[in-house]
Amino acid sequence: MTYLAPQIVIVGGGIGGGALATVLARNGMEVVVVERETAYPDRVRGEFVAPWGVAEFKRLGLLELLYAHGAMHTKRNVPYDENWSSEQAERRALDLTKLHPEAPGPLCVGHPTMCNAFAEAAVSAGAVVLKGAKDVACVADKSPVVSFFHDGRRIELKPRLVVGADGRNSVVRKQVGFETEADEPHNLIGGMLVANVPEWPRDMQAIGTEDELHYLIFPQGKDLVRLYVCYDFANRARFAGPDKSHRVLQAFRLHCLPLASAILAGTPVGPFNSYSNEDHWVDNPTAPGVVLIGDAAGHNDPVTGQGVSITARDVRIVSEILLSNKSPWAQDAFASYVEERRERMRRLRIIGRLASQLRVEFGPDARKRRARVAQRFAEGYLSPLPATLVGPERLPPEAYLPATISRLTA
Repeated sequence: MTYLAPQIVIVGGGIGGGALATVLARNGMEVVVVERETAYPDRVRGEFVAPWGVAEFKRLGLLELLYAHGAMHTKRNVPYDENWSSEQAERRALDLTKLHPEAPGPLCVGHPTMCNAFAEAAVSAGAVVLKGAKDVACVADKSPVVSFFHDGRRIELKPRLVVGADGRNSVVRKQVGFETEADEPHNLIGGMLVANVPEWPRDMQAIGTEDELHYLIFPQGKDLVRLYVCYDFANRARFAGPDKSHRVLQAFRLHCLPLASAILAGTPVGPFNSYSNEDHWVDNPTAPGVVLIGDAAGHNDPVTGQGVSITARDVRIVSEILLSNKSPWAQDAFASYVEERRERMRRLRIIGRLASQLRVEFGPDARKRRARVAQRFAEGYLSPLPATLVGPERLPPEAYLPATISRLTA
């Protein structure tokens, strides 16, 4: 068995783990990243960065790295929807370039691309990244321990701090015994990468609902688009079976979507995976010797696409604490992180529940409600929904009150 004592061990080398390792290693810290995968798979999520998340990556000094790996900004969102014609939808298009003072719009980039970019940057900065780790075990304590098999050897690490960045099914969270809370699942969301769609504008994203389908379309590099579909559990068979990729493409035969034919002519180049839509959260993502970040600490309903932005802020706050606090990193050193994340996730849960009600409930009444809310928003009614773009802290507390939402939807 090999024993090592780095300052920080990060379990999970995805977006959050790789980004944190890069920032800490660039500032001279000894960091070891323990990653289960040998190659990052297409997980069909985590490819949209809201403007407030773009601002976080900029503060971390990582935005240029994403640009270098093909990340692109969308400049407008067109709400092609069954409630209005395509001409009306285009007149309702939202200019995404002026929403946040530090971001010229949302960012679109592939999940495996981001993982690889941050892993390579971490290694270049001096971190050790061990891919293909098996049987990872974590013991929380003032002197925590992480052990695992790598290249046939049993390795035991005894760092000052363990950071759990190992995603929704976090081993660290389970082994340390963090209590997770969750909403009831209310629908499904799935996605697929499609090539050969050069007609889709590289600076445009589209989000809308027609019949019993809520869809999202985001461009990626060259002629790629990422398609998402949200649908009811009762319709799960619609996107199941050996021909599910074809079924997903055919779902975009939408009357409200002018470029539907271009998408139908595309070629699936990635898997189609679907997940249930609901919030999961850990009220306090810290324990003696352990801190959770990103999805390991709980994730927001994916219908609003906040996952990468949440992770970027987690990385920024935790890295600032670690770099400014040279004394032993006791659990209470992360109190500001716990407090900020608790309120941030509470606000995002409120938004996620509202967004799901508006976007992924179907039928005549739901359609009328969606149109009514859109009109009231245009008239200046207070709404929590803009927080998904500008950040949950940039709206007043009243935006999240039940009375505010009732006025918007009643």
